[in-house]
Amino acid sequence: MSASASRVLRVAMTLGVTLVVLVPSVQAQQIIKKGAVTGVKVAHEKNNAKLDFASARAIELPRATEADVAQAQQDLIMNLVNPIQSATAGDSGQVEGSMGDGTTETVDLDTPSTEFAAQNGLEVEPAQFGTSNHPFSTARADLSSATNTMYPYRASGKLYFTVPGQGNFVCSAALIKRGVAVTAAHCVTQYASKQFYTNFQFVPGLRGSSRPYGTWTVATAWVTTAYLNGATGQCDGAICKDDVAVLELTPQSGAYPGTRTGWYGYGWNRWGVTSNGFTHITQIGYPVSHNSGLYMMRNDSQGFVGSSTLKNNTIIGSLMTGGSSGGPWLNNFGYLPSLSGTSFGSFSTPNMVVGVTSWVYTNTAIKEMGASPFSSTNIVPLVNSACAGSDPRCS
Repeated sequence: MSASASRVLRVAMTLGVTLVVLVPSVQAQQIIKKGAVTGVKVAHEKNNAKLDFASARAIELPRATEADVAQAQQDLIMNLVNPIQSATAGDSGQVEGSMGDGTTETVDLDTPSTEFAAQNGLEVEPAQFGTSNHPFSTARADLSSATNTMYPYRASGKLYFTVPGQGNFVCSAALIKRGVAVTAAHCVTQYASKQFYTNFQFVPGLRGSSRPYGTWTVATAWVTTAYLNGATGQCDGAICKDDVAVLELTPQSGAYPGTRTGWYGYGWNRWGVTSNGFTHITQIGYPVSHNSGLYMMRNDSQGFVGSSTLKNNTIIGSLMTGGSSGGPWLNNFGYLPSLSGTSFGSFSTPNMVVGVTSWVYTNTAIKEMGASPFSSTNIVPLVNSACAGSDPRCS
């Protein structure tokens, strides 16, 4: 191990962060730098022979310490008392999504290596909470009818990839353009490692072993340069400013999955957040602790924006775990109703991604998770880099 790698390992141990030390791959990575963001041309094994879907493990969620719980509780109280911004959030921005045409195909993945007990039905429980006293409700997203082929669910999916020297892993991801997906940066690279993972494959609408919209390889992955290089102030332990990544998908016969699945919109700079720092989040993901990660899960919770001590991360109550990393956090999930005698509230655009699952507390009894906020310094330049020129994946 190099001296610099040893220093990073010592720092990670001090902060309580699980560190995957990457060894240089046989094939050099083709790095692309565009201002504040950095991308990599993704190398894939021939015929994807080394990506074993059945044995892929969940990438570990970054774990925040219990010292951060007190800060989060203090931030919640301060938000209740003191408005933190104007109600209109004049500098926030948005890009709307699309429903797609919904066409499916019958293709199965490898048979999963583990089984789970309850494969049928939706076990609905009352809203629960952990020691944080933050209420939430987590349940299977697909009902007796397969909602994985219905919009807006079908724009979410599972991400498979290889960590060199470690094996195959899984995260969650979601489409925000016809051929562009968003996930967490820690699903693409180890923080401050200056090297990317490889062999990314995205499966939208996965349900069990069924992949109704196929499997899509990733051509280029993008993260902020500050996250890749470990810039000062980027992360405090597991809690980071820019745990966000954007993936350019490789076309198949000139087509992209969003034509069929549709895609979500996305908002930045506190889009959908009230003047007291509150928002309502629908979280989608494939946590391996739930039905062995074979079915899409949905979590709904009131969220609040933490202080700068917590990198302004959004915090929600949630039962999700590893495998949900990178899954979308959405405002206004679902279809807008037809109204009579009333009007929509502020920030009413449906299905807007405002973050992705970034971290969980080390103490699993707390039942809270966090997300780096989408901002004009991460999601905007990342998408702009992925969509440079007249790229058909972004139309």
